[in-house]
Amino acid sequence: MKIPNKKPLIYTAVLLALILCAYQTKTLINKSNDPINLNLDKSVNPGTDFFLYANGTWLKKNPIPPAYSSWGIGNEVTEEIRDRLKKINEDALKANAPKGSSTQKIGDFYYSGLDSAGIEKAGITPLTEQLNLIDQAKDAGDILNDAAILTTIGARNFIGMCVGQDDKNSEKMMVQFGQSGLGLPNRDYYFRTDARTTRIRTDYTAKYLPTLLKLSGWDDAKATAGAKGAYTIEKFLADSSRKLEDLRDPYHNYNKMTVAAFNRLTPGINWNSVFTTLQFKPIDSVIVGQPEFYRAVNTALKTFPVDDWKAYLRLKLLTSYAPYLNNALAEESFRFGGKMLRGQKEQLPRWKRVLDNENSIMGELLGQLFVKEYFPAKAKLRYVAEVEAIRQAYREHIMRLDWMSAATKQKALAKLNAVHPKVGYPDHWKDFSALMISRDSYAGNVMQARRWSYMVNVNKLGKPVNHQEWNMTPQTYNANYSPSNNEITLPAAQLLIPGIKDDEVDDAMAYGYVAASVIGHEITHGFDDEGRQYDAKGNLKAWWTPKDSVQFTKRAQVLIDQFNGYKVLDSLHVNGKACLGENIADLGGIVLGIDAFKKTKQYKEGKKINGFTPMQRFFLGYALSWLGHERDETLANQILTDVHAPGFLRVNGPFSDVPEFYTAFHIKKGDKMWIDPEKRVKIW
Repeated sequence: MKIPNKKPLIYTAVLLALILCAYQTKTLINKSNDPINLNLDKSVNPGTDFFLYANGTWLKKNPIPPAYSSWGIGNEVTEEIRDRLKKINEDALKANAPKGSSTQKIGDFYYSGLDSAGIEKAGITPLTEQLNLIDQAKDAGDILNDAAILTTIGARNFIGMCVGQDDKNSEKMMVQFGQSGLGLPNRDYYFRTDARTTRIRTDYTAKYLPTLLKLSGWDDAKATAGAKGAYTIEKFLADSSRKLEDLRDPYHNYNKMTVAAFNRLTPGINWNSVFTTLQFKPIDSVIVGQPEFYRAVNTALKTFPVDDWKAYLRLKLLTSYAPYLNNALAEESFRFGGKMLRGQKEQLPRWKRVLDNENSIMGELLGQLFVKEYFPAKAKLRYVAEVEAIRQAYREHIMRLDWMSAATKQKALAKLNAVHPKVGYPDHWKDFSALMISRDSYAGNVMQARRWSYMVNVNKLGKPVNHQEWNMTPQTYNANYSPSNNEITLPAAQLLIPGIKDDEVDDAMAYGYVAASVIGHEITHGFDDEGRQYDAKGNLKAWWTPKDSVQFTKRAQVLIDQFNGYKVLDSLHVNGKACLGENIADLGGIVLGIDAFKKTKQYKEGKKINGFTPMQRFFLGYALSWLGHERDETLANQILTDVHAPGFLRVNGPFSDVPEFYTAFHIKKGDKMWIDPEKRVKIW
């Protein structure tokens, strides 16, 4: 079969070879500095629980600190980065920088967050304007207007709106509406009857909500009634909210309609008026993810008293800003959100909380300084090369597939060739010149920043899609794939191993830790159950033959069944359908990483390092990327709200489907991780 874009592929292969030749790593031979050696627990049989075998010693030596809901390699990287960002902020505090400069904004934001006396003295006065507006509401029209105003300052409510790419026309920015406005993590928390969820729901209704209202100035009776009314509204909206797994169907969650049709869907809501408050430019159509949710909003506005809605909006404002207000509100926010939901024992120190918040608000300002000092260009070259190595392995996999037709293969290769990688840090940084930051008020700075961010998003309407923009900062320990842009984003932080310089990491570890776990994983998202429905240009479009789609779905179902069988906690099992995309990406990343690694000099030479073959170090390097553990409360929350399986199953689950794993560690029938060859999942 003819491969599309043949000349660019030849050019890419030559470029890849040059980069690989230019990047030489040291051989990591010192056992005292080798995380694979340090983390290993040889008392565990690798065929019983490979995750514990690879990481058990680290887990024993590193209990979860009281201020955290989980602890792992991502936390270690984050702690290193926090220390570096702290220095950047402390330097900015001393700089006496000119107003409007990046250094002034960084220093003044940090100052306002550390000003605990000023924050305590201010109480809830930073919210006075918005609270007064809510108090003055007389009818449903006022409630709608107030909800729209809260939306512009990042206070989450029933208007779940953003501006994003049209799934079926990726070059156009559209106003999009989705279900929103619940106070508990998702709809299941309102209806599940197990003891853990019931305990959380009881605390939420009987303690958390009334306490927030009392701390905002309401007396006991009014706070109790307000909490009851607000919860009743939330439960009503939850009943018309889709389940986690149902949100993964891009066609079912794509409902484009004219504004007139949106008004007809919700006859009690004048969206044109709402749009004016939301500061939209003139628009003629919107995309509504879950129309039944907005029908429920329409009904709720007619059904529930205005006083209940006022309590609801007051709580939405308070919960959105409590962490940045006085101690009583911040502590109550943490008691429920941190302790009840995630099992944390205490809050992070204030400086860490302020840094994390600053990172979320003006992360690219910090990122420019961060990469200059801590992520050399040489490291970026290494992972650019790994992207191309994975891409080439994927081409070869597609060509060898025995279940996919030639027609679909050709389009799959075209999409793969078009995947755009963003590695390390942006080539073009965001413009923060319009963001005003002062030392006057911490919550005020957060509000200014959220309003600025909102306007940046809204102002994308009518403009070309900015493909240079990053959706994460370089210092973020994460990575992602964008279906609409057909691109992967790999921040610098995600490529770091704590305590080791990049040129000390051997290729076996690097291909497991980054090429498989991150690069291969993210590229495979373009071909998972959701991503595969988008074409090379990022448009939601059927490009598979019907027969090939059936074959894919049949293979994916085996992976769903495999993960449905894993019990995590008490009676909680993994939701195999909800986390299918992540599990496909994990398995794809591993098999692609293996084939890419087989082409390296280290694999071909076959020399052991610290007692392990290159292929063994590859698997151990991958397991290192999921090093960590979680509190039971966090695990339970993750199963109900997250499309990712717990970390230990992201190692043990896909490894059980990979033939090279069985060979490398001599896994035999009868071992807990054994799956009969004919029952193993093979998709890509």
